[in-house]
Amino acid sequence: MATRNTAKTTASSESVKQITYLAAALKAPRITEAAARLADQARDAGWTHEDYLAAVLEREVSARNASGARLRIRAAGFPGVKTLEDFDFDAQPAARQQLAALASGGFLVEARNVVLLGPPGTGKTHLATALGVAAARHGHRVLFATATDWVTRLTDAHRGGRLPQELTRLRRYGLIIVDEVGYLPIEQDAANLFFQLVSSRYEHASLILTSNLPFSGWGGVFGDQAVAAAMIDRIVHHADVLTLKGASYRLRGRGIDSLPSIRTTTGQTES
Repeated sequence: MATRNTAKTTASSESVKQITYLAAALKAPRITEAAARLADQARDAGWTHEDYLAAVLEREVSARNASGARLRIRAAGFPGVKTLEDFDFDAQPAARQQLAALASGGFLVEARNVVLLGPPGTGKTHLATALGVAAARHGHRVLFATATDWVTRLTDAHRGGRLPQELTRLRRYGLIIVDEVGYLPIEQDAANLFFQLVSSRYEHASLILTSNLPFSGWGGVFGDQAVAAAMIDRIVHHADVLTLKGASYRLRGRGIDSLPSIRTTTGQTES
């Protein structure tokens, strides 16, 4: 009896060594830990070999997805990690259901856009970030930057003679987030470059844009009504547009009821 138990122990030890070697060869070292942790559970519960294998591989895939999501979130350039669970929907109750649907990621598969409009402090950046984080967790590559930063990036690429290559590279990202459209005016040449970014992604990949201005004010921001109209046309053709309302959450409890109203003129934005 003792000899039989010793033989079983030796065989088990050899199997663990082989699993460790094979897991390392597959660059999946977590399989070793999962296999050992689940082995006794599988024996006690009478799992089939298929059930045991599926459980081990499920642990590896889950761990890889979590690790990949962390890397994608880190590479996206978010100003901070935000989620819909963190958002105070008491101030924006009408948006809850639509945002929950968007967080499932279906709009990315359809190359649809999302536009968040509203006054400062109503949560546009938070919600754009939360949707971006959700997209990264669904396996999509994401890039986040303000409109000014995107213009700088495109201008640098144009001056370096590599704008077509840059636009092609950016199309590989499932989601690009453009924050704060309208906070600063954009020169006409730069507006043309921004239009090329929007046009290159039209019906190919998604954009999320946030703005403190209604669409009627974008002509003043981009310095050209025709360019703004063509841009808006491509953005909203396949888009979910959410308009947030209310006072700035940053002003709560500070004795300030509202911010100065926003007025746009050609080439100038005041807020």
